[in-house]
Amino acid sequence: MIEQLFKEGKSFSHFPFRIIYLQPEKNVSHLQAGFNVSNKNFKKAVDRNRIKRLMREAYRLQKNSLQNELKENQKYLIVFIIYTNKILPQFEDVFEKMSGILQRLKTIISSNG
Repeated sequence: MIEQLFKEGKSFSHFPFRIIYLQPEKNVSHLQAGFNVSNKNFKKAVDRNRIKRLMREAYRLQKNSLQNELKENQKYLIVFIIYTNKILPQFEDVFEKMSGILQRLKTIISSNG
């Protein structure tokens, strides 16, 4: 499914994140998400893992409204979020940006019928 996401998926940026998403007809669950941090920007695995933990936690705390909307409309969404900045973020910043990302994804879901 991940190959299909990168081949056919659409994307948008919400600095410092790049979001790739795909709306398949059928899927195992209504919402699937993946997170990545470039090892070009962060040489130390400790830093990459910390950023991914921050991203996952911000996502986990805010995903419910998007998940409920997908279930109500019987839609499916696969999302891959990539951190593109070169500095270590604070949780508050990641939380705020993730909120904007999820809001935009909700808008995309509702505009597609």
